[in-house]
Amino acid sequence: MKSITTPILLSCCMMAANNSFADNRNKQALAWPPKQGKNSTYILRYDSIHHSVNSHKGMVVSQNAVASQVGRDILAKGGNAVDAAVAVGFALAVTLPRAGNLGGGGFMLMYSADSGKTSAIDYRGEAPSAVISDDYIDDEGKVDRQKTRLGHTASTVPGTVSGLYAAHRAQGKLAWASLLEPAIKLADEGIEVTQDLSWALKAKAQVLTQNPESCRIFFKNCSGYLEAGDTLIQKDLAESLRLVAKHGEKAFYKGELATKIVGDMQANGGFFQAKDLANYQAHIVEPLSSAYRDHQVLTMPPPAGGLPLLQILNILENYDIRAMGAGSADNLHILAEAMKHAYADRFKYLGDPRFSEVPVKALLNKKLAKQKADSIRMNSVLDARKLEASVLQGPAPGPDTTHYSIADSEGNLVSNTYTLSASFGSGVTIAGTGILMNNQINNFVIRPSDAYKDSPREPNAIAPGKRTKSTQSPTLVFKGEKPVLVTGTPGGRRIITTVTQLISNVVDHQMNVAEATSFPRIHQGWGRRDYKLEHEPGFSPDTLKLLKDKGHSLKKGATMGSTQSIAIDGGLYQGAADSRRPGAAAVAL
Repeated sequence: MKSITTPILLSCCMMAANNSFADNRNKQALAWPPKQGKNSTYILRYDSIHHSVNSHKGMVVSQNAVASQVGRDILAKGGNAVDAAVAVGFALAVTLPRAGNLGGGGFMLMYSADSGKTSAIDYRGEAPSAVISDDYIDDEGKVDRQKTRLGHTASTVPGTVSGLYAAHRAQGKLAWASLLEPAIKLADEGIEVTQDLSWALKAKAQVLTQNPESCRIFFKNCSGYLEAGDTLIQKDLAESLRLVAKHGEKAFYKGELATKIVGDMQANGGFFQAKDLANYQAHIVEPLSSAYRDHQVLTMPPPAGGLPLLQILNILENYDIRAMGAGSADNLHILAEAMKHAYADRFKYLGDPRFSEVPVKALLNKKLAKQKADSIRMNSVLDARKLEASVLQGPAPGPDTTHYSIADSEGNLVSNTYTLSASFGSGVTIAGTGILMNNQINNFVIRPSDAYKDSPREPNAIAPGKRTKSTQSPTLVFKGEKPVLVTGTPGGRRIITTVTQLISNVVDHQMNVAEATSFPRIHQGWGRRDYKLEHEPGFSPDTLKLLKDKGHSLKKGATMGSTQSIAIDGGLYQGAADSRRPGAAAVAL
């Protein structure tokens, strides 16, 4: 395995060309013979604590080292960023079954260096055509969360195969079948179970063992746990991948796999019909774009999470964030208050734009951001339980997920986030296929809330053929016409706030991408269940006390997100994998 470096094991010498001290010394060394400085043989020092993996040729950053290596090998064979993205997507279905998938969905951004344009693919799952909200209401009139979260009733129609196929059709270079070969080999010959995979399977054993197929595959033929160092072989998944390699998306949506999926669903109380799969299509859409200081941020439109992400940045733009200092109480306070505003709007307005109008232009209006910024006070807090959503007056024009970022030698870029929703999704593996299914039904509003009792439809209410709203936010950042950052993250409702902080760390605080990745994070939501300011370990007790003094209710949480990012400095790719989830790797070509 070549050039694999996790964030914990990064070699500091790889970053020498990226810090000012080393740059000065390198310039001095251009003359030959080099001049001997007074302290030139003494201790070498660096100006950064965290360092990226660097390359001029290409970069793959994902949550799984084996999948990152698969992408790197595709680039080495002459494939472009999209080819590598397809290969990584299928490889993760084998190596990271808690989130990588064929049975889920997601969102992708693709930047073409030739045209200078960025396109977006929405391949979020859709509710089956026969489903209605009453299917998930119990005899007492309450939402039955067992049915929305677990088993055959919890899945939306998967979009991953269609999304990856659409990406390849639009910009792929190598033959489609060749891109699935690494995943087929990994599934057929087996992968070594890591400590993290063993732990994840044990943590979700109660869910996975309820399904005979999942129990058979992931628990030694349903007779015991897989331990670190064991081999996980997935023969049925290998055969499913072979069918997709040979027949493309038709195999999944109209062929043998479709028949197996629908049959297993209907035999176990699920709502899928053959037409649900046959009619599914990934959508090519326009990315959302908004200026942030002297940068341009491109991200996914509704039903994805890019809109509230840009709203937070629009509010931050009204403050001198850099002068406040990274991690200061004032900086964190402004971040938290801006997050409250964006999440309030997300609750009220965000949904599938094919079913209800989402006032995107109104919500991205800089005047609205200024109004929201003006409502923020430095020494008091807005009550997240009572804050109301707002737009300018006048006409308006779960979870376990994974993200990867890819750059190739020509300057093409991919930012992709996809998911099964919860870890291992619904827990259901379709019989004879090895395909784990999502539980994205749980992301819909099943029973409209009091806030919408007088409205004909809540934006995220479940409906046949509808795509549930998402926090997924694959993102590209440009300066002038040049891309400077590729990023995204898993993390459920914390995705939007995590990506926001990564961008602010790079743009406002001028951190290198590895520092920006490692910096402690906060999350501030909205409403009665998410009103506290959650923080990762790593913040100073003095800072937390200052936040309490301002009125924040604090909540100590676990790690947030797992950003997989590439910064671009001239012709240099700087990859940073997030150590918050074990096994992530930036792999250089």
